[in-house]
Amino acid sequence: WRLIAPIVLLAVFAAVWKSGLTEHLSWAGLARNQTFLKSEVAAHPVLAPFLYLCIYFGAVTLSLPQAAVLTISGGLLFGTVAGGALAVIGATTGAVALFLIARSAFGATMVRRAGPRLDQLRQALVKDGFSYLLAIRLIPVVPFWLVNLAAPLCGMRLHHFAAATFFGIAPATFILASIGSGLGEVLAKGERPDLSVILSFPILGPLLALAALSVTPVLWRKWRASHG
Repeated sequence: WRLIAPIVLLAVFAAVWKSGLTEHLSWAGLARNQTFLKSEVAAHPVLAPFLYLCIYFGAVTLSLPQAAVLTISGGLLFGTVAGGALAVIGATTGAVALFLIARSAFGATMVRRAGPRLDQLRQALVKDGFSYLLAIRLIPVVPFWLVNLAAPLCGMRLHHFAAATFFGIAPATFILASIGSGLGEVLAKGERPDLSVILSFPILGPLLALAALSVTPVLWRKWRASHG
């Protein structure tokens, strides 16, 4: 019974991939449909954000690789603030859904088979999981789906996972949404946005500093314990 949810998830993922729906979640698809999408958002100011939120939730739960396209689409269609906020909420709720599925299906097995090292890791994540995950989420180079699957299997608490995900992904998400808000002309020319800017030092540097700051309390506590 515990395997029903992941099996259904894999079946839906295969069906979505086979159907070709993911082709619409691409730069070409966004460029081709941006006029239509903008008109629909203007015509349905309540329904459109809700549908966007549902699509983002589904994409993250299914671990589809189009997160950057979706986030930039949010900025293009709803603006930096609203688009970024919707993306953060959609990504967080989708990550929580995948967390719960992985934990319910495989968590008990991992606990039973955990060796001494994994058990120590689980204890560390139970105690300081928020700080560790916040640091990982702040750096936009770690695969989002991998963390969503690894965290529950390593024993992280749900509220730590949800809070660290929400606050950790917000900076990079709003940066991508701000890129999307001014992207209309670029897509109209058939060009792709330059996302390397997020890995440039003026942006990545502060994110790395925030990541280091988030684990400072843990490192300080360990240092005091070892020198106490």
